[in-house]
Amino acid sequence: MKKLYTLLAVLLVAALLLPACAPAEADCSSEDVFCVGLVTDVGKINDKSFNQSAWEGVQRAEKELGAKIQYIETADSKDYDKNIATFADENYDVIVTVGFGMGEATVKAAGLYPNVKFIGVDQFQAAETPGVVGLNFPEDNAGFLVGALAAMMSKSHKIGAVCGTDVVPPVWRFGEGYKAGAAYADGMMGTTTEVFVVYHSDVGFDKTFTDPEWGAATAKSMMDQGADAIFGCGGITGNGAITAAAQAGAYAIGVDTDQYLTLPEAAPRMLSSAMKLITPGVFDLIKAAKEGNFPVGNYFGAAGYAPFHDLDSEVPANVKAEMEKINAGLLDGSIKTNVPPVKP
Repeated sequence: MKKLYTLLAVLLVAALLLPACAPAEADCSSEDVFCVGLVTDVGKINDKSFNQSAWEGVQRAEKELGAKIQYIETADSKDYDKNIATFADENYDVIVTVGFGMGEATVKAAGLYPNVKFIGVDQFQAAETPGVVGLNFPEDNAGFLVGALAAMMSKSHKIGAVCGTDVVPPVWRFGEGYKAGAAYADGMMGTTTEVFVVYHSDVGFDKTFTDPEWGAATAKSMMDQGADAIFGCGGITGNGAITAAAQAGAYAIGVDTDQYLTLPEAAPRMLSSAMKLITPGVFDLIKAAKEGNFPVGNYFGAAGYAPFHDLDSEVPANVKAEMEKINAGLLDGSIKTNVPPVKP
């Protein structure tokens, strides 16, 4: 019995010592700990599009830079300030805020937390604010590319785009770039393509990017009018359109990232995606912050179009060649979309 009590005593002491031996929670105020937080706009982190691409850039910082990372999903736009402050009050080094709607809250937070570096994805900076950089992209170029592709591949010469609100300049540039690209392809091919572009009417942002039912219904309406290629540009709303198009056998065109890889339900009919290289853009700016080379103002990432994947054999050689020429022309400036930065 005495041996049993002795054993129990040893186990009790060991149990008490274990928490003391466990690794302590990382302290973001320490110079040895590099912390990066991400705050989404209204929407989920795994939206298979915009938020997810930004988060993958943060995750890359964890793998390659040893960063401690975390995210907060915003449920209501009234929570922008609170969610940003959650990370800032914990002395995070870098906070990534995702989406045009968070621009004002990001600049405001920079004034309150001068030791934090803020990366505002899709937040054009009209004036420089210390500690803030806006990560922006030529969405009109990406939209132009897939608009040209859709026009060249359409058999009905009717194509559509289902987008988030045109109040958000990047979304508007996607949609207008799509129209401009189709017109450019028509000029090359001697065709006439009817282009349907519809923007979500909820300017309050609460549903504009999280309304897949509206996206699907809008895509179906376009297909009922003969559209055989649908571009979805607007988070989960756009995903609804893309999936509906794929299920109906039309060409589906993704946005922001290569959605062939993130929307398996639409992958068999995914012709391409209008890509903003968000993941490397976010990572590059986080790395610059860690190395003490953080820029201020605006930083421009790259845009392009995704591979044709399963539909590669359906894309004629001449269309592939034209797409390469158009991409090269947009990059060197010999081809211009003529889409203004913001809606007039």
